[in-house]
Amino acid sequence: MVPGTTIRGVRWNAAAAGPWLATGARLVLGGVFVVAGALKIPDPAAAVRAVRAYRLLPEPLVAPVAFGLPVVEIAVGLALLLGVFVRTAAIAAAVLLVVFLVAVGSAWARGLQIDCGCFGTGGEVAAGKTAYPLEVFRDGALLLAALLLTRRPASRLALGGRPAVDPVAPEEYSRAR
Repeated sequence: MVPGTTIRGVRWNAAAAGPWLATGARLVLGGVFVVAGALKIPDPAAAVRAVRAYRLLPEPLVAPVAFGLPVVEIAVGLALLLGVFVRTAAIAAAVLLVVFLVAVGSAWARGLQIDCGCFGTGGEVAAGKTAYPLEVFRDGALLLAALLLTRRPASRLALGGRPAVDPVAPEEYSRAR
């Protein structure tokens, strides 16, 4: 679609839609991270169980990761929701999502029967109760959103950074209506 294309009588400007799409991606990604972190905070023992279940970290690192991860998730999520340091927060989200994808993929490949612990709980589950394909799909989609925000962080309804510029020149408004 070319900027300024008319579809069924409605003028569509793809360049103007970009900041709104970035806003949607920012709000979804930020919301997921805040919720994921907030659900882990009330039950630190479950967070420790979830990290330990992956069997990837030496025992002395399990508790610090389990306690620190929710704080990092909430900080990244709030930055995205508020629209401050969007590129930095999106990069942090992308790094976390790659780590999550590697951890889930590793558990899946090794045949571990665990809940990912992404939204609290976590730990060992009964055989056949894992949701690895859904978790990989979800994290992959969120990773795509994070990568898009690292490339084009300008969005609407953001408190920080440069405002997303409306690519339609003022003289175009009179013709677009």
